[in-house]
Amino acid sequence: MPAVDFKSGELVLEGYLELPEGYGPFPASIVCHPHSLYGGEMYNNVVMGVCIHLVKNQIAALRFNFRGVGNSEGKFGEGIKEQDDTKAALEFLLQRDEIDHKRIALTGYSFGAFVGLAALNNNENIKALVGISPPLTFFEFNYLKNCTKPKLLIIGDMDQFTPENEFEDFYKDLSAPKEKRILQGADHFYWNYENELGKIVAEFLQKTL
Repeated sequence: MPAVDFKSGELVLEGYLELPEGYGPFPASIVCHPHSLYGGEMYNNVVMGVCIHLVKNQIAALRFNFRGVGNSEGKFGEGIKEQDDTKAALEFLLQRDEIDHKRIALTGYSFGAFVGLAALNNNENIKALVGISPPLTFFEFNYLKNCTKPKLLIIGDMDQFTPENEFEDFYKDLSAPKEKRILQGADHFYWNYENELGKIVAEFLQKTL
């Protein structure tokens, strides 16, 4: 697999930039993993499921480990320094000839949704946003309310950390354009739903990038 590394400040972070078959430049999405202190990393089942379907649908996927995870240098940054890591991931993509710099998205799962969306929701180089199970119970997402980029929010109806009624209230207050999907039977961890989830994300980004 195409292992890469890039700098976030003085730290070196590890990742994988997976490219579709054929010739670029390709649209791309950064994919941010769940909570670093609870086993979250770039091999997470949701991260992998999304990346597989992005690449199948001619969208490059950059997944990486936040600081202090795997072989990425540094230590946990309380969700603040990880925003710098996400910005560094974008800068890395903007330096790659294989990537269409006008068609880049951000996809974040759980803690990665909080970090990634906070870091890049108002960045002019990001054209679309995907938040998978944003943990509304634990993190503040009000910064999204005035965001006018195309955005897709996804939860499972059994999500332990994003109750459906709270999700609906939050979604109602978001600016358009926006879409939502609620996967019946899925909880926060999406075991056995990775394929369906990946297809949903890829279809949205095909449409919006």
